[in-house]
Amino acid sequence: MEGGTIVKWHKKEGDAVKADDLLFEVATDKATVEYNSLDDGFLRKILVHENEEAVVNQAIAVFTETKGESIEGYEPEGLKVEEAPSEETVSEEAPAKGAIKAAPVTKTTGMAQPAFEAEPPLEGYSFEFETSLEDHLPASPLAKKLAREKGLDITTVKGSGPGGRVMSRDLDLAQADAIATFGNRSIPKKAPGSYEEEPLSPMRKAIGQKLQASKTFIPHFYVQQDIDVEPMIASREQLKATGVKVTFNDFVMRAAALALKQHPTVNSGFDSVKNAIVRFKTIDISVAVSIDDGLITPIVRHVDYKNLGQISAEVKHLANLAKKGKLQPHEYRGGSFTVSNLGMFGIHDFQAVINPPQVSILAVGGVRDCAVVKNGQVVPGKRMMVSLSSDHRVVDGADAAKFLKTFQELLENPAILLI
Repeated sequence: MEGGTIVKWHKKEGDAVKADDLLFEVATDKATVEYNSLDDGFLRKILVHENEEAVVNQAIAVFTETKGESIEGYEPEGLKVEEAPSEETVSEEAPAKGAIKAAPVTKTTGMAQPAFEAEPPLEGYSFEFETSLEDHLPASPLAKKLAREKGLDITTVKGSGPGGRVMSRDLDLAQADAIATFGNRSIPKKAPGSYEEEPLSPMRKAIGQKLQASKTFIPHFYVQQDIDVEPMIASREQLKATGVKVTFNDFVMRAAALALKQHPTVNSGFDSVKNAIVRFKTIDISVAVSIDDGLITPIVRHVDYKNLGQISAEVKHLANLAKKGKLQPHEYRGGSFTVSNLGMFGIHDFQAVINPPQVSILAVGGVRDCAVVKNGQVVPGKRMMVSLSSDHRVVDGADAAKFLKTFQELLENPAILLI
């Protein structure tokens, strides 16, 4: 963690605070975390207010032991924002009193990120087509008002008033104001290219930085496999009939864990600092969960030791915590492999970006109906496409292919996943 955003202060300046009192909430790159006071005292001054950002070791408030203690001229200790170490420049000046001395930074030559800026709105543009028919149509103010309220196209009726004026009584024959029509379209009020900017949340910043680095510096390659999931669907229906509810993703998690056990090379990581391969000794699978602010990957630990029911319950629990922003760091940090499933959105197949320092991620598409050949006959079937993205520094094509083949065999013979 490098910084966070203060979401809410639960105390005001001047308030007495007891040890363990809730002081504030901070939004990190993964969750919103509550911070409790370590000591008794008085909150005298708030330095970082709600919706403002702070870096690690930056002072965000001033505390005193007594209510009337003077803080005039006091310089808060901790890292000064302007003195935070920079990747591009390093100050050689002596640090200010109370500031943390920045460690020397060695300049390295690397790729500079290109500048992609939005073009400003187009100026001097005029809409070339005729204005709305409604603007020229003779109609009573009441008829126009009622048409707008009821979502009716006032240009689709003939007026019965003087000079063909449309009256409120004529609206009974009006058609609904549909999206696709050659008439009654008002002219645009905003210039082409108009936009508004939205600042990145801490989570969005972290996602952007991590995945951009992943695609830039990790040599991705992809292996796909189409899987016959009729046996898995049948097994799930049989379990459901006996009151056991599990999802297709639970089958995927269990199959992935058993396949990783047979192909440990895929269950690895790469430490770019030490330039070393990490061989994980446990199978801890991160599950990509979509939340309002982005994507988070809570981890199911020791998946190969858990049955379908246990996996199902734990995934539901972690996903619920993730959506509430209540995950603890140990619940999303680490992991040896990731599963990303977009099947519930009807996606056929996709390629996922590796979640470093892991070296592989499995992208799971949705179950689809299709024609398949069985015993020389074209028959209806159900298939699911999966794609494994791997880091070629650690995983070779043959390793990925063998893993997917084992994964396919497990899902196409799901009885083995029940034991």
